[in-house]
Amino acid sequence: MEKRIILENREISYKLQKSRRSRRLRLSVYHNGSIAVSAPIAVGDGVIDRFLRLKSRWIFEKIAYFKKFKFEPIKRWGRRDYQKYKGITLNLVEQRILHFNKIYNYSVGKIAIKNQKTRWGSCSKRGNLNFNYKIALLPERLADYVVVHELCHLKEFNHSKKFWSLVGETVPNYLEMRKELKKNSLRFSN
Repeated sequence: MEKRIILENREISYKLQKSRRSRRLRLSVYHNGSIAVSAPIAVGDGVIDRFLRLKSRWIFEKIAYFKKFKFEPIKRWGRRDYQKYKGITLNLVEQRILHFNKIYNYSVGKIAIKNQKTRWGSCSKRGNLNFNYKIALLPERLADYVVVHELCHLKEFNHSKKFWSLVGETVPNYLEMRKELKKNSLRFSN
């Protein structure tokens, strides 16, 4: 539902989505200047208005920040893209796991390629590794970082110093890789 509010003497519009699954208020400002608020069903308009007024400075800072950049339209990815890249990604991931696991020597469960919206990869307690099909589209160094990251979760199922030390054994510049991967996330949004 489209709503309007006056913040700092400026009228802004935002999209409000109420959901039974929402547990708290959430605010998003996108690169095109659009604003979205998600809220639990029980939260009233007055609470949402106060929330937006509290966050008004942050909202305008984000809008100003995005205006600095020239954004290319984000490609919308679909089932056809997933089908096209799934096999390519599986082959890539299997090869890179074989390569890096010569160093780590971990027991790997199943490897799955998924169409995940918010993750590049994940690791289950059973030792199964899941990867986003879009890693095949990343530069090789970033795809390697994702593979190593998930592989190291087989030993350390957390993000402790021990975990990052394991990652650093094969990807010493992992901090740079993390930053670059976050930048790439915009280009590969669903």
